[in-house]
Amino acid sequence: MGPIATATATATDAADTAAADAAAVATLSDEEIKAEAAASFCRMTAETGRFVLLTAELARRQGFRSDGATSIETWMVERTGMSVPTARAYAQVGQSLSELPHLAAALCEGTLPFDKVRAVAGLATARSDETLAERAKELSVRQLVELARSARPPRAADDAKSHERRSLRLNETLHTMTAQLPEALFAEVRTALEARAAEVPSDGETPYDQRLADALVSLVRSGSTPGRAGTLSPYTVVAHVPLEALGDEDAETALFGELERGGLISATVAQELLCGARVIVALDDEEGHTMYEGRAKRLASATQRREIWRRDRCCRFPGCAHVRFAIPHHITLWKAEGGLTDLDNLALLCAFHHGLVHRKVWTMCGDANKELTFVGPSGRVMTSRPSPLWVRVTTQRAD
Repeated sequence: MGPIATATATATDAADTAAADAAAVATLSDEEIKAEAAASFCRMTAETGRFVLLTAELARRQGFRSDGATSIETWMVERTGMSVPTARAYAQVGQSLSELPHLAAALCEGTLPFDKVRAVAGLATARSDETLAERAKELSVRQLVELARSARPPRAADDAKSHERRSLRLNETLHTMTAQLPEALFAEVRTALEARAAEVPSDGETPYDQRLADALVSLVRSGSTPGRAGTLSPYTVVAHVPLEALGDEDAETALFGELERGGLISATVAQELLCGARVIVALDDEEGHTMYEGRAKRLASATQRREIWRRDRCCRFPGCAHVRFAIPHHITLWKAEGGLTDLDNLALLCAFHHGLVHRKVWTMCGDANKELTFVGPSGRVMTSRPSPLWVRVTTQRAD
């Protein structure tokens, strides 16, 4: 049998095996599929860890050069066919893991997925490696990214660079616009578009991104451009800032705030916001969190809602990243069970998961400020924790 016939036979065998596997999977129950999929992902993660360590060692030895590659990234692209961004991500994580044995071990054991390791690899040091490996098991990828971004407080120099990078590119062929704005300006424009999108009539079926596009056109046609010279923006942008930072022009080296639904901002940016924004002051408790309402009212106050958004960032159901149309839900029901309108009893839920909880398909309990437990109809238990940036307020006050 010649080489062509051999290759044909091999391809046929592979196709037969794949068909047999597909037929076998079709006979599994839902629970068996979920269990096997989770186990398969762990094995895939472990293999990814092995691949990352192997390529990191090849990079250290410069072994890719014998194949004519100029870097380990180009070698991976040529040898495996992966994309350049994927190769770059593997290379960056591999370089970091050489000094991070706990994160490397967790990846190779399949207990920490690559996305989580990637989120903290640039932040971890030899001293924080073990701690971050444990925290990464509890936090979501999104929370780990926030944690990494908050590792270094912003500086005035960062604000200047962000301002210099502002741009708006128009593609006449595709009729698209791509904009990059400093965080404060982005928050103002986003808030303006969201406010206008809420006013645009909808048949209930128009996708939200289309409503945002309609809002943009509406703002342009009406001339109601936010932030016009000589006027205050009609939209409210909320920033949580230490009171001292509002009056201390030299505070950027030590004090910083947090832009709601955004990242950290320096005291300089906070002071700039004061020049063209409404100032909202909220009393915080001894831990730096907004005061509670108890049984005085059922609905969360506007101040509480802002704090809940700051704490949860998105729907608290594990794995759900929905932000739109998420509302505060009483964990212990206010009317039926006498629950309090306090932050520890209020958690953001999107419309879908809110319905599942009210219909008792899933149950939830716990302290929203610390940890929530969700139990599904099959008995599966999952947990959810607040944003690590919000938790840090408590830690700093305690220290």
